[in-house]
Amino acid sequence: MLLSIISSSAISSSAVSMITSPGLPQFGATVVVGLLILLSLKEILSASEQWSKNLNVSFNMTILPLIVVFVGIIIFKIASTI
Repeated sequence: MLLSIISSSAISSSAVSMITSPGLPQFGATVVVGLLILLSLKEILSASEQWSKNLNVSFNMTILPLIVVFVGIIIFKIASTI
């Protein structure tokens, strides 16, 4: 019985890995919209009285990974058209 469970789970996991598509996730548009919103908020808040060094660091911690993903999306799109 245990051998049957192990073999069936191994079969199903290999089937899942065969049908997943390679490349970036389909949430690229969400990343771009989120990046635009965060950059806009950073620009607006930097001109207000609420701006502080801690807020700047917080924005940078969220914006920098999104910029890396955005650059990855651009490279992936360019490479897929070539």
